[in-house]
Amino acid sequence: GRVLLRDDIRPQARPVVEELRREGLQTVVLTGDRKPNAEHLKQELQLDDVRAELNPEQKVSVIHSFTGQKRLVAMIGDGVNDAPSLAAAHVGVAMGARGSDAALEQAEVVLMHDRLENFLTAFRLSKRARRVIRQNLFISLGTVVVLVTLALFGGIPLTVGVIGHEGSTVVVVLNSLRLLFGKRSSGPTHHHDQADQAHR
Repeated sequence: GRVLLRDDIRPQARPVVEELRREGLQTVVLTGDRKPNAEHLKQELQLDDVRAELNPEQKVSVIHSFTGQKRLVAMIGDGVNDAPSLAAAHVGVAMGARGSDAALEQAEVVLMHDRLENFLTAFRLSKRARRVIRQNLFISLGTVVVLVTLALFGGIPLTVGVIGHEGSTVVVVLNSLRLLFGKRSSGPTHHHDQADQAHR
């Protein structure tokens, strides 16, 4: 007889993959596991692709192939073997609760809990932050251009121009504070024996 051992897929994993897809991301699993197990994972989670039986160097090669296609790559991992891949990706994301020191050192983002939905939260927050930055640049630069133009042609007194400039600074600060009230995403935890990679 034989004893077969296989890690269970957490029930929340598929909703997170679906959310990633709705966000415009593709999901690829890079794993050192055997192909049958990897194919089972792909079918269960409806992943875009799975690369199985990879050593750390091969994982790095796969990531380089993606970046060579001008794709933005985020690599999520927690083990020592994931450290080179985290360094090779545009954004390395380490699972902080049980991540190895090597993975934590190479990652740009550390998720403090082993919950993959926290990656969704970080991704959405980064999108909101970029949007707010653009809004703030438009507000601040637009205000300066308008006030300087009016001041040069005598349309407003200098005092009013200074007050208007300071007022735009307050608006920028208040606009930035909106990031503190972001909606947290809900979803499953990360399947702990897989290195999930989301790439555009």
